[in-house]
Formats: sequence, C-alpha cells, structure tokens
Amino acid sequence: MPEIKITPLGAGQDVGRSCILLSMGGKNIMLDCGMHMGYNDERRFPDFSFICPEGPITPYIDCVIISHFHLDHCGALPYMSEMVGYSGPIYMTHPTKAIAPILLEDMRKVSVERKGDQNFFTSQMIKECMKKVIAVTLHQSVMVDNDLEIKAYYAGHVLGAAMFWIRVGSQSVVYTGDYNMTPDRHLGAAWIDKCRPDLLISESTYATTIRDSKRCRERDFLKKVHECIDRGGKVLIPVFALGRAQELCILLETYWERMNLKAPVYFAVGLTEKANNYYKMFITWTNQKIRKTFVQRNMFDFKHIKPFDR
Repeated sequence: MPEIKITPLGAGQDVGRSCILLSMGGKNIMLDCGMHMGYNDERRFPDFSFICPEGPITPYIDCVIISHFHLDHCGALPYMSEMVGYSGPIYMTHPTKAIAPILLEDMRKVSVERKGDQNFFTSQMIKECMKKVIAVTLHQSVMVDNDLEIKAYYAGHVLGAAMFWIRVGSQSVVYTGDYNMTPDRHLGAAWIDKCRPDLLISESTYATTIRDSKRCRERDFLKKVHECIDRGGKVLIPVFALGRAQELCILLETYWERMNLKAPVYFAVGLTEKANNYYKMFITWTNQKIRKTFVQRNMFDFKHIKPFDR
C-alpha cells in the first residue's frame, strides 16, 4: 500500500494555527490554515517552509480544505494565499465562506489598527483570498482533479463546520476538524457515512477531559445568573460572538420565558448581531427542533434579548 504522510505545519503540540499537510498518492492537501492567537510574530502562522523553503507554494499544493471559520483553523488563509503565494483552489462550506471573511476582517482591525502589527494581511487581501474559495454542500462529491475526491460531512461544533473525507485512488482519509457528537440548543450532532478510511485525523483537544453533563452545567449557570439578578446585580458574560453567543442567547431566552423574568438582557451589536443574521440565513444547518419551529417562529428572533451599541 502506498505511504500516507502527515506533516503538521502548526498545532502539532498545542492549540492554535491548525494546519496539516496530507500527502498521499502523489497529492498534497492542506487541511486547515489557522493562526495562533497567542503570538504577535511569525510564530502565529503555520510553518510553510516545510512545503518549500521560499517562493510560491502553489506548485506543491493540490488544494486547501478549511473545516470551519474559527481563526485557529482559517486565520492564516489570507497570509498563505496573498503573501506566501498560493493561487490554487480552497474548499469550505457555504456558511464558512460567508462568515470567515467577517472574522478575518475583525481580527485584522484588532491586530493592525489597534495593536499596530506589521507584516499582516490587508482588507483587500482578504477579498482576493475569498475569490479563490469554492463553496461545497454536505455530501457533495467534489472531484478536485481526476484522482482527488473530497466530500464534506456535518460536524456540529459551529455553523458550517464540516468533517472531510478525502480519497486519492484506492486510499482515503477522514479529517474531522473540530466536531461535536452531542447536539446542543442550536446545532445537531456530527454525522458521517460508514466510510472505513485508511487514516483518521481527529480533533482531540478535550479527549481526556471529563466534565459534568450539559444539563448540569446549564442548570448551575442559570442558577448563578438568577441569584445575581435577585440581588439586584448585573451579569457580564464575555463570550465568542459566533456559536457560543447564540447557544447562550437561546438558553437565556428559554429560561426568561419559562420563569417570566423581567430583567433586561442585552448583547453587544457587531459580530454577534451579524452572526445571528447568518444563523437565520443558514437555518438548514441548525438542529431539528429549530428547523421544525422555523415556520412559526425563528429561534434567533429573540423576544427577551435586545442589542445595544457599545
């Protein structure tokens, strides 16, 4: 059997700048192209010198696959395509293609306009990078060329997240990216065909972590929020604008409705408001309960939660 080679270009021993070079059957596929948010120098980007020491890397890469829009998985994409030099195809799902440039531009503003970082990609570079993106739908068989086939599967985790099955000749690999086997309040559980790959590359950040059940965590969270409000206090919840924010909004909305609470709930406008609009647009990616009730009521049209301008 021909050799399958895996080269971690980032995130080999830590969380951040996820980027793996998969080589099999004479093909080279880049799996994710993330940024490490803990560094402000060249260490924040994957080490592309493993592909070629200098010059454009297009001749050495057949395609790039992005699993989802989190910056530790896609944050270095404009740098790789516009500054290192990659002009080949980039594959991701439709929601990821819609949301990724918003997060990339927000990160650029923080890094360049607030921190004054140099050697960073521009807004125009983000736009040029996204022109190279080919959006795929779930279960769609995509022939990158005559020998290389890819297919996306639902991963849960965040809107648009996908696991990818990759085939070259008679060999196949599954790359999970970040996935969630437990459905939550707005997304379903990861699902994939019985495909028997020769190699499975799996996310394992929390593989050894044992946590309380989701129900217990939600109960404890709501109890603390309610106790604080009863004492006349205010609750501040710093949270990622996409994914976690929507999950908490649905949790609080449901609890406020059930308990008939009158205390106002606000979320900061900006990314969270944009994200809510995308969740409405890509409602078919949400869980079965939200899809079933969508005709009567969109779960992302919150009755008790209002936006405010900072």
